[in-house]
Amino acid sequence: MNIQYPSVLLENAVNEFAKLPGIGRKTALRLVLHLLRQDVPDVEQFSSAMTTLRKEVKHCRVCHNISDHDICPICSDSRRDETTVCVVENVKEVMVIENTSQFKGMYHVLGGIISPIEGIGPSDLEIESLVNRVAEGRVKEVIFALSTTMEGDTTNFYIYKKLKPYNIKVSMIARGVSIGDEIEYADEVTLGRSIVNRMPFSESYQL
Repeated sequence: MNIQYPSVLLENAVNEFAKLPGIGRKTALRLVLHLLRQDVPDVEQFSSAMTTLRKEVKHCRVCHNISDHDICPICSDSRRDETTVCVVENVKEVMVIENTSQFKGMYHVLGGIISPIEGIGPSDLEIESLVNRVAEGRVKEVIFALSTTMEGDTTNFYIYKKLKPYNIKVSMIARGVSIGDEIEYADEVTLGRSIVNRMPFSESYQL
């Protein structure tokens, strides 16, 4: 059923909110009406925060995490173990793993996973920059913490083959995270144990 809007301005705002992932038109309308009930300075602050985020946010030039600076707080922290790098799909997974307090190494954000159906290939991801980090010689272990889906496993295997010439330890989180699960939805205890009890990648496949 089409919604009849009493205002073109209202409809335009709803259309913009409805472009967000997971937001239907009814939810978009509820959000817009909520903003209309707020004071103008509060709405301006909301709008300013979104605009500033889009214009000024950076991606760490080392790990590609979102940051306010060229190098993110994790990569610039001298207390972190730079010899261990955890490979994740997106920034969300960095936040989830950090919440477990079980990992003290570095990260590498791929920006997605290999998915031919969606037209995403290795060149669309930050894989070469990971290989370059390993080639520098300081990294001793790479941990795969991608979702345990077919696409995640395909990406793991591709990167494993790219890293094989460097003779480093390549491991993956333990399968305490169920097959087919997305990392961001795993509970912190299970994910933390999966990091601690990680296994050699070569043992998970018959290569």
